[in-house]
Amino acid sequence: MKLQRHGTIACLALTAVLGLSACGSDNNEPAGGASASGSAAADCATGTLNAQGSSAQKNAMAEWIKVYQQKCAGSTINYEPSGSGAGIQAFIAGTADFAGSDSALKPEEQPQADAKCTGGKAIHLPMVIGPVAVAYNVSGVDSLQLKPATLAKIFAGKVTKWDDPAIKADNPDAKLPSTTIQTVHRSDESGTTDNFTKFLAKTAGADWTFENAKAWKAPGGTGAKGSDGVASSVKGADGSIGYMEWSFAENAGLKMAKIGNGAGEFAELTAENAGKTIAGAKIEGQGDDLKMSVDYNTTQAGAYPIVLVTYEIVCSKGLAADKLPLVKGLLSHAASAEGQAELTELGYAPLPDSVRTKVEAAVKNLS
Repeated sequence: MKLQRHGTIACLALTAVLGLSACGSDNNEPAGGASASGSAAADCATGTLNAQGSSAQKNAMAEWIKVYQQKCAGSTINYEPSGSGAGIQAFIAGTADFAGSDSALKPEEQPQADAKCTGGKAIHLPMVIGPVAVAYNVSGVDSLQLKPATLAKIFAGKVTKWDDPAIKADNPDAKLPSTTIQTVHRSDESGTTDNFTKFLAKTAGADWTFENAKAWKAPGGTGAKGSDGVASSVKGADGSIGYMEWSFAENAGLKMAKIGNGAGEFAELTAENAGKTIAGAKIEGQGDDLKMSVDYNTTQAGAYPIVLVTYEIVCSKGLAADKLPLVKGLLSHAASAEGQAELTELGYAPLPDSVRTKVEAAVKNLS
């Protein structure tokens, strides 16, 4: 895949802007030759885990599970990409050992999740940086750029034709057809939707009047389940546009729009440009709770502004004795330099090492 170079670029960008000492790569090992998470044998455990949630991290989780199960005989790990909202509800209901989510627990969800953690609380462990692509399928249009306000008008149903003056103003040199715009959004509750609508709410002003949420609020459009469903719908319909995690747009071979940022530029979605936005993200949780806040209106030159951080939501304490070793084993691998390096060919940006080591330490503290 052409994405192989992206992880290296992201590391270089993140190193430059964050002052990191290193980024994970296939060749990175700390002194002594052992991986940062310890040997695979030390982290291996047997048993069965059932987890679900974010479809944006589906490809990352599939890779981690495959590698872990190859190393660790006797482990069975199931991850259902049911959407962030469904994953959180399954965790609260006790049917998921951990949940994947592209947004943090809501204030009303936190105590419900904490109640499942005897002696502890539900914490957020960022595992993947997933840029959100705005992918389109419009015959004859090979390059498209959209300001946040224009993007908001399209998804709010205020702009309905591809040759609308608002789109023409963003693309003065493009030959835009009069084709009807078909917007595609997530039909299931999704952290990708939450992040996409949060971006519009923070950047589009009065052109986006809908609350950001995991469930799609704006009228019209076509709903599709999962990021893969959105990608498939966009690929199959001329005149369509949708939002999805980057890897799904890449895997489907879709064209992606450049998006206007707070610096007044149209930024292409690359690992380097996504890394510039993550440079402004802050950890706002306490202790081992590593919730992050992204500046969607970043003024960093060249920054691609629609970026989500996808979490594993897990109990800090109170994990069942038969589940704890396997949860720690899998998540230790995911947070390791090796585990993060496995993401570079899948359309994700690896965690900055300053964040990755915090996640690794938090996983070791699970009990």
